[in-house]
Amino acid sequence: MIQLGLIGRNIAYSFSEKYFQEKFKILNLENYDYRLFDLQKIEEVTTLFNNKSLLGLNVTIPYKTEILTYLDELSDEAQVIGAVNTIHIKNSKKIGYNTDAYGFKESLTPLLKPHHQKALILGNGGAAKAVKYVLNTLGIDYRLVTRQEDENLNFGDIDAAIIESYTLIVNCTPLGTFPQITDAPNIPYRLLNSNHLLYDLIYNPIETQFLKNGTSKGAQTKNGLEMLHLQAEKAWEIWNS
Repeated sequence: MIQLGLIGRNIAYSFSEKYFQEKFKILNLENYDYRLFDLQKIEEVTTLFNNKSLLGLNVTIPYKTEILTYLDELSDEAQVIGAVNTIHIKNSKKIGYNTDAYGFKESLTPLLKPHHQKALILGNGGAAKAVKYVLNTLGIDYRLVTRQEDENLNFGDIDAAIIESYTLIVNCTPLGTFPQITDAPNIPYRLLNSNHLLYDLIYNPIETQFLKNGTSKGAQTKNGLEMLHLQAEKAWEIWNS
């Protein structure tokens, strides 16, 4: 049996297991298995790596950066991004990749309009690193918004002038993920309008409170489901390379 899976913390909500199990059925791959590995701390991954049947892993919150020290190599893109969401075990080497960047770019680009010149990135975790990388490649200026008092914007700093100028807003926080579906990043939604594009990396629920708040003000919205599918297919391609 060839083993694949997802590592993260509190990941029972994830669609990944169902996604890949259905893929195996469609492709008639009876010798493949995909499981959720809910790790309370990253050190537990060493036990998984002892499994000789393990071909690869997906990586999600909160381990996309913590996993780096457990890997033997990084792809060029993952090296630049500084975060990994896909691991391929090949010739006994654990190689890290970032397919989030691919999924985000391919799903975002068709939605962009000429006025989407500046972006707010909500959160600064592993997923945000891929978003920053993509926005750099697209030539879109961005500011990070965090809860820390540092050189980045704080959520309390977002005023009318910032909202007017930064018309692309990307939620990279877990706020609003099932089951806490009424949570949302604390931004002044009342100032949004039809010029804004709100992109939420969350895909469960399909419409988060963040997106609902944007829709109510006429903003264009996008959830993370297409990004999930795109990054998963890219991971599958890597595992079979």
